[in-house]
Amino acid sequence: MKWFNTLSHNRWLEQETDRILDFGKNAAVQTGFGWLGNNGQVRSDMGTHLWITARMLHVYAVAANMGRPGAYALVEHGINALNGPLRDSQHGGWYACVNDEGVIDASKQGYQHFFVLLGAASAVTTGHPQARPLLDEAIAVIERYFWSEEEQMCLESWDEAFSKTEDYRGGNANMHAVEAFLIVYDVTHDRKWLDRALRIASVIIHDVARKGDYRVNEHFDTHWNPIRDYNIDNPAHRFRAYGGTPGHWIEWGRLMLHLRAALEARFETPPEWLLEDAKGLFHATIRDAWAPDGADGFVYSVGWDGKPIVRERVRWPIVEAMGTAYALYTVTGEAQYETWYQTWWDYCIKYLMDYENGSWWQELDTNNEVTTKVWDGKQDIYHLLHCLVIPRLPLAPGLAPAVAAGLLDSLAK
Repeated sequence: MKWFNTLSHNRWLEQETDRILDFGKNAAVQTGFGWLGNNGQVRSDMGTHLWITARMLHVYAVAANMGRPGAYALVEHGINALNGPLRDSQHGGWYACVNDEGVIDASKQGYQHFFVLLGAASAVTTGHPQARPLLDEAIAVIERYFWSEEEQMCLESWDEAFSKTEDYRGGNANMHAVEAFLIVYDVTHDRKWLDRALRIASVIIHDVARKGDYRVNEHFDTHWNPIRDYNIDNPAHRFRAYGGTPGHWIEWGRLMLHLRAALEARFETPPEWLLEDAKGLFHATIRDAWAPDGADGFVYSVGWDGKPIVRERVRWPIVEAMGTAYALYTVTGEAQYETWYQTWWDYCIKYLMDYENGSWWQELDTNNEVTTKVWDGKQDIYHLLHCLVIPRLPLAPGLAPAVAAGLLDSLAK
């Protein structure tokens, strides 16, 4: 069967895209975008997180470029939140979490700030008049506090006043920096963002993960030496899980192929390892994490021996796997990637998609029943966009810029 780049499959993807966009609009609250529960209602007890608000700004920038009524108003809502309740007007940057009463978490997290960068860059493609000033501010914060010229990598976090940074370097934050840098390059055409993305990928993937059978290490000290036992006593951490998080391995693969495509669009020859390592990451994820205990689904984390640690099936890894399968098919034309893509969609239809309450379940147990060991609720719809819209686009430019350029379904026949 042929699914990739067919108008019939793309029409189905568009129908599902509209379903999740309709679900996500319920997240709009006074302070930004809230944490959606399993029934689609905002959980006020969770506060308004910077990462969710910034990611939803990115999502609705894509939706606005797709011509979805009401999406532009949600772009404006996201911008206003980042210019208002979430912004630290005294010290700069953005608070990690707020609510209607004020600031809950005043720390300055790199992971969250890179999503501000992504959301602002995506919003620029909508033509909103406040988007470019927001992007300029985000770039200035990243340049001053989160990009280390000395290390040529990104720092993890700061306190409220940007006076003290963590003695920890994180692969997750740096991965999302790569994602944001690619979109910033698309809207600014400043080559340094590609150079920085390539540098980060070379350190975390080509220098470290490749030597470890593509089991990506995400925890480093200040000299970028891997910390193998980090969070061994808290293996199900949402952002810093112990061991390897295979969903990130396969997500890295897609980002590296976007980077490769961006370099090719400049008529440059990309390093061969970008494709080699993307393949390695894809197949390592399947090798270690797909149905290792007999039941379908990707386990959340594995040890350095490849054996499962947290066996719950979280939503975002399989979503990212589908996007990377499409990216690898686009580059190689190999049928195996389309076969995996179809296998994973069949799994999602059977277990993850929630037609009664909306959107998709966030987490399943080893029997593929809904659980909440790692995540409780349906937070946002950012990852879902990657399996619904990316398979309808070329690999460069990035998501929002490509949709804004009219490239949606441009490869379909």
